[in-house]
Amino acid sequence: MVNREIFLRALPLALTKTDLSALGKKVEGKVRDNYITPDGKRILVTTDRISAFDRVIGTLPLKGQILNRLAAKWFADTAHIAPNHVISVPDPNVLIARECEPLPVEFVMRGYITGVTSTSIWTHYEKGSRLFCGHVLPNGLRKNQALPKPILTPSTKAEKGGHDISASREEILAMGTISARDFDRAAEIAGALFEYGQSVCSARGLILADTKYEMGKDKNGNIVVIDEMHTPDSSRFWFKESYEERIQNGLEPESFDKEYVRRWLAAQGFKGEGPIPTIPDEIRVEAAARYAEAFERITGEAFEPDLQNPNERIAKNLGVT
Repeated sequence: MVNREIFLRALPLALTKTDLSALGKKVEGKVRDNYITPDGKRILVTTDRISAFDRVIGTLPLKGQILNRLAAKWFADTAHIAPNHVISVPDPNVLIARECEPLPVEFVMRGYITGVTSTSIWTHYEKGSRLFCGHVLPNGLRKNQALPKPILTPSTKAEKGGHDISASREEILAMGTISARDFDRAAEIAGALFEYGQSVCSARGLILADTKYEMGKDKNGNIVVIDEMHTPDSSRFWFKESYEERIQNGLEPESFDKEYVRRWLAAQGFKGEGPIPTIPDEIRVEAAARYAEAFERITGEAFEPDLQNPNERIAKNLGVT
C-alpha cells in the first residue's frame, strides 16, 4: 500500500524545472525537460509538472520519479514488439535516449468511449456526432462503455500553448506533414502496443481504457517509440473489479490517472481557458498517491521514492558540476 505521508513530505521537493544546459540544447515540454547532446543523445528529465487541458497546471510530489520508472519498465517489456529510444536510466527522474526526429502526429488508441475535455470522443458523441477521426460509431453507446473494437484516433501536435486537433488518417495525410508509409507503420506499432498493454493490465486487475504513443525516426530512418509509454500521464487506467457495478449505477469508473485532477479542475469550472485554479495540497497528494498505486499495480513492485533534493541529485548522477 502507498503511504500518503511520503507524498506530504515530498511536497517541498517538487521538481518544477531544471537547468542542465551544460549537457546540451534544452527543449522544454509540458512535463519533460529535454537536453540534446552534441553526440546524438537526448536526456529526458521527467519533472513533477502536470498538464491538463493542454496547459501546465502545477506539480504533483514525486510524479516524475513514478512516470520515469514506469515508462522505463514498459519500454523494456515491449522491446520485442517495437524498437524504442532508450539507452539508460541513470537517475529516478532521468532517461537517456537516442536522439530521433519526432513524427508530427500523436497516435492515440482508444478502447472505451470516455473523456471530459471539449475534444474527447465522448463529448463529440454526446453532442450527436457519430463520426470520430474517420470511425463510424454505433448508436446507443453509454459513457465509459467499451467500443466495439479499439480504434486509432490520431491528433496533430500543437506548439507549446496550443491545442492538439484530432483527425482521421486521410485528414492527417492531407496536411502533408507525414507520409502514408510512416503513418501506417506507426499506426501498426500503436495497435500492437495497445493490445499488449491491455492484456498486461487486465491480468493485473486493470483496464487500459486509452493511451497515446509518440513515435520518431532514428538516424537510419527506422520508426521507434519515444517519449513515454503507458503511464498515468498518457493513459487512462480503471480498476477492473469495480468497473461493471459503477457503470451500471451511472458512476465514473475508479481511476488512478490524471483524470482525477481533470475532474477536480472541471468541477472548479476550468477546462483550459482563463486562470488556472490553485490545486490544494490534499488534491496533489491524493493524485500523486494514485500515480504510485498505478505503478505498483502494473509492475508488482513497491514504489520506493528518493527524497533527496532532486536538482542536486540529478546533476550529480549526470556528472554536471
